[in-house]
Amino acid sequence: MTILLLSTSDTDLLSAHASGADYRVANPARNSAERNAELAADCSVVVLRYLGSRQSIEEHTEAIKATGVQLVVVSGEQAHDADLMSVSTVPAGVARETHDYLAHGGPGNLENLYAFLSDTIALSGDTFEPPKEMPAWGYLEGEWVPAASGLASVIAPNAAAPRIAVVYYRAQHLAGNTAYVSSLCDAIAAAGGRPVPIYAASLRQPAEGLLDVLGGVDAAIVTVLAAGGATPALAGAGESDDSWNVEHLAALDIPILQGLCLTNSRAQWADSDDGLSPLDVATQVAVPEFDGRVITVPFSFKEYDDEGLARYVPDSERAARLAGLATRHGLLGKIDAPDKRVVVMLSAYPTKHARIGNAVGLDTGASVVELLRAMRETGYDLGSEPVPGLDTEHSDDLIHAIIAAGGQDPDWLTEAQMEASPHRIPADTYRRWFSTLPDMLRTEVVDAWGEAPGELYVHDDTIYLAALEFGNVLVMVQPPRGFGENPVAIYHDPDLAPSHHYLAAYRWLREPASNGGFGAHVVCHVGKHGNMEWLPGKNVGLSADCGPDAAIGDLPLIYPFLVNDPGEGSQAKRRAHAVLVDHLIPPMARAESYGDINRLEQLLDEHATVAAMDPAKLPALRQQIWTLITAARMDRELGWEQRPDEEVFDDMLMHVDGWLCEIKDVQIRDGLHTLGRAPEGRELVELVTAMLRARRMWGGDRSSDGLREALGLTEDGSETRVRTDEIEALASSLVAGLAEKGWEPAGVEEVLDAATLPDTADREALADLLDFTCREIVPRLAATAEEIPRILHALNGGFIPAGPSGSPLRGLIN
Repeated sequence: MTILLLSTSDTDLLSAHASGADYRVANPARNSAERNAELAADCSVVVLRYLGSRQSIEEHTEAIKATGVQLVVVSGEQAHDADLMSVSTVPAGVARETHDYLAHGGPGNLENLYAFLSDTIALSGDTFEPPKEMPAWGYLEGEWVPAASGLASVIAPNAAAPRIAVVYYRAQHLAGNTAYVSSLCDAIAAAGGRPVPIYAASLRQPAEGLLDVLGGVDAAIVTVLAAGGATPALAGAGESDDSWNVEHLAALDIPILQGLCLTNSRAQWADSDDGLSPLDVATQVAVPEFDGRVITVPFSFKEYDDEGLARYVPDSERAARLAGLATRHGLLGKIDAPDKRVVVMLSAYPTKHARIGNAVGLDTGASVVELLRAMRETGYDLGSEPVPGLDTEHSDDLIHAIIAAGGQDPDWLTEAQMEASPHRIPADTYRRWFSTLPDMLRTEVVDAWGEAPGELYVHDDTIYLAALEFGNVLVMVQPPRGFGENPVAIYHDPDLAPSHHYLAAYRWLREPASNGGFGAHVVCHVGKHGNMEWLPGKNVGLSADCGPDAAIGDLPLIYPFLVNDPGEGSQAKRRAHAVLVDHLIPPMARAESYGDINRLEQLLDEHATVAAMDPAKLPALRQQIWTLITAARMDRELGWEQRPDEEVFDDMLMHVDGWLCEIKDVQIRDGLHTLGRAPEGRELVELVTAMLRARRMWGGDRSSDGLREALGLTEDGSETRVRTDEIEALASSLVAGLAEKGWEPAGVEEVLDAATLPDTADREALADLLDFTCREIVPRLAATAEEIPRILHALNGGFIPAGPSGSPLRGLIN
């Protein structure tokens, strides 16, 4: 008797094959309905296990039923699905028992399933055992976890080597599909780590004892998918904070890396510029990001053997990259602060002295000084010599010291400065490093920049680097991507290969001193954004030929990043395995008016008065208005080539008034943010006022009026300049009143009682909004003082949870 097993789970098919029973196996999703019916024609029973609804599989079930073969339909989920089972031609009890055999899985259960169906349907008299529940988790016995001593010997505390858990699916373990796990474990050992291979059915609700074991490792590579919830689409940036819960993983407080197991073959991945299929991006990248996992590289691929069975086949080179990264992350928690070698990287684009430390919305000089101060206070070795900016009066002294040492500005850098620098790489050393890169990448680099070591920053057969060294901390200017007529465009060029200087600098950072390098344990790139994540290569799921992978290698990257740019932040996470620590936006303020614009406002107000009371003065006043309009070049903005005639002048003034209102109402930066400094005083009041302007999204399904809307202002551009100014002033006064009350919710009613509210105001909405300000907005802004402690926690190998990103000025308060 032959049973046709059609399952969308490849591990079911592998287990059936390993059981030795007379199964014919196929994945129904890869066949047409007609083909599945052909496979069923000479079988006694068809078992169809499907992940989906009965309607989506109806064409297949009808085709199979037409053959006259008995059909058992069950769900691919762990729970019974009565709707799917009702499609079966066998009694419901048989379908339920079939589901249980498959849900528990493994060759033993598949062998007994065959005997059960043979006896129940064909009355063969075969003996069988009931479905056997398999352990929810366990470990891969063998070289890395001896059967005799078990996990206790592997996760012993104070182990010298970092212990790296490899968490993979129980279904793969039961099916014997573990070659990719063993290959990764071998790579971890080669990288200096101690592999701990653990299988689990799920991390969403971990079985008893699993978290205790994971609590004994220093880092984890996880291939099991989402742990925080079942519906990531509902955990948007406008949601409340508990919409995705990974507290059980956060409590482990270790780096958790996502090991990418692709559903494509290695050949498909290698030929793809995208790197990953849309399905793999969703399941292997986007959803794991909600868990706070570090996105890494593909190390196994789905390949089909001669019998059509799918197995995960490892790639040894990519497994080595993943293993190296995980081992280095695990080391961060084991190396004492005084011994840890840290690179603090500064952006500089274009490559000018004036642009060193360029980061959007961030006072990078002050932020780096604050970070270095915190590092020194927590035991990092910054040497015995004074650190500019830290031991001097001005934070800019650090930037000036970098410039004085040479910097990277080709217009000012001298040969004497390059010769005097202690940070130079011998050309022969770099040639040796360059020779280890893949052939394709080497060809691209040579085509763009000539033979190694190239010409950029090369002096006396050495490659110069712009850096200052303080004990075990290196402050370095990120190497430029290139030069030309538009160096800013080159910064994002998707085709220009990294220069020899670029590759040499990053390789020098991660190579140990014994091999001519700095021996960094971790890089902290300060501020949005660097250029490494924009180097050529796949969009995600990088190969050794990709620029970012060749540069950063397996060096951990901690990246303080502006919270309001999730797109470019994702680029860094997905292409440079960055651990982002979001920082606050800069102080914001209403643009208001000044200079000619302010004088023009006064003349418009005067025009309204004169038109009503003394029209004879209008011609002279209109000439003054037109003169100011042309001085401010508003005529070009509004599309007037010459002064309008008198009869349409008033129409023009209406447009001018609207334009002034729009210009004044724009929110602009009013300074720069410094890492770890929460806004205070006037800055806090203005930022809170700016955040309250937009409709507030909270809890996902609803949005609340912004503060000005609650005061009766229509935010569609139809309001006059005067009314907009009045409402804006009132909104600011309400927020200032809350500040005077110490941001206490109890002071909300008192603030509203003291205000003269317009008839259009919704007092209930105002009270709700101001209470929310005291309870949520202000405490969250105060919590930005934890930015530097979070960075230090990441440098020490701690877990950094994921969080919403986007603009707080657009209603995304959390």
